Amino acid sequence: MTLTATVNYHVHKPFRQAFELDAGGVVGNLISPELAPTNVPLVDVRSTDEKPCFTEASIGFANAPTAVVSFDDPDHWEAACDAELTKLLTREVEAEEVVIFDHTVRVDDPDATRKPARNVHSDYSQQGAVQRLVDILGPERAVEWADGHYAFINIWRPVGAPINSAPLGFVLPDSVAEDDWLLLDLIYPDRKGQIMGLVANPEHRWVYQSGMTPDEVAYFNIYDNRGRPSIAHSALDRVEDPTVTTIRKSIESRTLVRF
Repeated sequence: MTLTATVNYHVHKPFRQAFELDAGGVVGNLISPELAPTNVPLVDVRSTDEKPCFTEASIGFANAPTAVVSFDDPDHWEAACDAELTKLLTREVEAEEVVIFDHTVRVDDPDATRKPARNVHSDYSQQGAVQRLVDILGPERAVEWADGHYAFINIWRPVGAPINSAPLGFVLPDSVAEDDWLLLDLIYPDRKGQIMGLVANPEHRWVYQSGMTPDEVAYFNIYDNRGRPSIAHSALDRVEDPTVTTIRKSIESRTLVRF
């Protein structure tokens, strides 16, 4: 049986489009550009022997048990979480240095401050990544890192219960054409960034891992200054078991890695 899901692709326009986050000073208020809901075929990596690997496909899945059981108070979990993720990236991608600079807990609830991102995207353009490097490290240290090999890698983990709805899906980079990408501005109250959106292409090959648990993670490349492709991703409008009523909750951690 062929699995399917609905995703929201971006649409080419003759002008630069933008997301505005916390618009009007209201936390959680999001103004979005036009999106095109599209039904796509989907491969569950649990059911295939040809699992994608980070080196070739910019996406990896790993068992990574965590000692963190609640993400309500950052003072009580961030240090332990950061240590676990540093160990994970050291093992899985052979990172020599890891800087963890952001954690976002997302809840699939209309009243949540941060909901699952339901647009096909990658978090940085080249320009956005270069600027973010400076934002995080400062100008002098950023120059030092830029002379070597660095990357932005995200790590995604379910929280509280296995994922039954709105799982995170990925488009394998070798199925994406260069002109499938478009630049999008990301406007915050205090800064401006730049991300990449993806437009629909029937050649896209979507993968995900069904039923991910809080002891499993997906780690995926957002930007690599030595050319490893960025991977487009999005929450998928898909329900695994309609009799299960748990709400999708997850944490996405953003990291800067030096090899």
